[in-house]
Amino acid sequence: MTEFGANLVAMVTPMEPGGALSEPGLANLVDHLLATGCDGLVVGGTTGESPTLTESEAAGLVGSVVTRVAGRARVIAGVGTYDTAASVRRAREAEAAGADGLLVVCPYYSRPTQAGVIAHCVAVADATELPVMLYDVPARAGLAMTPETLAELAGHPRIRAVKDAKGDLFEAMTVMAGTSLAYYCGIDELNLPYLACGAAGLVSVVANVAADRTAALIGAVRRGDLETAREIQTALLPLTESIMRCGPGTTAAKAALAERGIIPHAAVRLPLIESAA
Repeated sequence: MTEFGANLVAMVTPMEPGGALSEPGLANLVDHLLATGCDGLVVGGTTGESPTLTESEAAGLVGSVVTRVAGRARVIAGVGTYDTAASVRRAREAEAAGADGLLVVCPYYSRPTQAGVIAHCVAVADATELPVMLYDVPARAGLAMTPETLAELAGHPRIRAVKDAKGDLFEAMTVMAGTSLAYYCGIDELNLPYLACGAAGLVSVVANVAADRTAALIGAVRRGDLETAREIQTALLPLTESIMRCGPGTTAAKAALAERGIIPHAAVRLPLIESAA
């Protein structure tokens, strides 16, 4: 699905100690991600500490990344919140900043009905001309998008894809078979099985530091070379475990990037706490 890319990274937001955004860190990180094979950068998503970003910061980040990318990859702006009006504003600001697409999380905390989820997503999709990727992440949102909800949303002309962090492979295959929605794996631990089941690509936290290997994994599956794909996934297990299973992925990814000198600091904003390792 070329409008979003295939090897997408859930990009961290580089920060200075104290929490100010780091423009030099952002430029270095974008250059690193492009050089290692990302064709889609998700800016201001969960891994980018979206709940702590002001609307002006979020729009500014998108603009800075769009300028640095200069058309070499897709820039997908995370604009979803639990407030539909705020999400609409963020969507319009992202479009004005040059984003190529939007990531819209299932509205969290409020726990709306499925009808409310649909109305929320449609309102955001109606607000711009950009393609929309839904983000189904019940562990964070407190509720899931049902298959019926996804099927109804698939009828919207700008809702084109799903970042699936639900982990129900059978449901994912069922929705893929019954709709035109492109699925993207949002659980690094399950990248290979999602790709093998027909996912269009990945939205990966691990890709912050290993995008060359996630690109190789996608390529192997597309060639039908599952033996090589299993070898790549197996080799990634220690890194995936250290980033995704030993604490918040954001803090671990920032620590790894700082250790490699790609960003100057591993700083995060509260309530996250910088990794001690």
